[in-house]
Amino acid sequence: MDAVSPTLINLIIFVLAIYVGYHVVWTVTPALHTPLMAVTNAISAIVIVGAMLAAALTETTLGKSMGAVAVALAAVNVFGGFLVTRRMLEMFKKKDKKAAPKAEGGQA
Repeated sequence: MDAVSPTLINLIIFVLAIYVGYHVVWTVTPALHTPLMAVTNAISAIVIVGAMLAAALTETTLGKSMGAVAVALAAVNVFGGFLVTRRMLEMFKKKDKKAAPKAEGGQA
């Protein structure tokens, strides 16, 4: 006999994961966002490989179609992540200073 239901234990773990995840994400300094995006892209790439394996190993049409959808969504996530990372990195590049415009005519 279990004193506590396994469903209740799983629910408690889920709620604690949400709480910890929220506090971890919101306390990240802006300097660490780009490296974290790169790690997220790598994790999503692993998800693509797993989705392809899962889709290839299923025998039903529903399983193969759900696997194809999972591959497509993970691919969108990876490519979108790379676009966001590139855009964030461009924000840190030094901008060229333009020369001050020359004064015309009688302006001092």
